[in-house]
Amino acid sequence: MKLPNILLTGTPGVGKTTLGKELASRSGLKYVNVGDLAREGQLYDGYDEEYGCPILDEDRVVDELEHQMQEGGVIVDYHGCDFFPERWFHIVFVLRTDNGVLYKRLETRGYNEKKLQDNIQCEIFQVLYEEAIASYKEEIVHQLPSNEPEQLEDNINQISKWIEQWVKDHNP
Repeated sequence: MKLPNILLTGTPGVGKTTLGKELASRSGLKYVNVGDLAREGQLYDGYDEEYGCPILDEDRVVDELEHQMQEGGVIVDYHGCDFFPERWFHIVFVLRTDNGVLYKRLETRGYNEKKLQDNIQCEIFQVLYEEAIASYKEEIVHQLPSNEPEQLEDNINQISKWIEQWVKDHNP
C-alpha cells in the first residue's frame, strides 16, 4: 500500500515534534526528527559558535533519508525545508505560533538571547513559510496554528483526514 510523506516545518518551538510524534502514533506512519537523526549519525559539518549548535550536513541528511522517503509513509520534522528534494513530500505543513507564546517556549529551552531573538524574527517575518512556498508547489503547503493544546488536536484531526483521503486516492 502506498503511503504519503509529510513534512512538518516551522520555527523552532512551534510544536513540530509534539505534533509529529502524536500523528505518527495515531496514523502508523514513521516519524523522523531530523535533529535526532543528525545527532545519532553525527551528520554535522562543523559547529556554529554564535548560536551554540552544530551545523547540519544537509547532503548527508538527504542521503540518510533517501531510501525511507522512497518507500513512503514518513513524517519528517525539521525547521528548515529548502534542502529536501521536492519529490519527497506529498504535503507540507508549516506550524505557526504567536510570538508571545513562542518566546516563552524558546526561553524555557534556554536559548541564548541572539538565538531567541533571531527565531522570533523568523516567525514574525514568516521566513519558514516563505521557504516552504519557494521550495514546494504552493498547493501542497499549508499553515497550521500551534498555540494551545486544542489546536494540536485540531491539527492532528485535519492531517489524519488528509492522510485517509490520500491513501484512498492512491491505492485503488
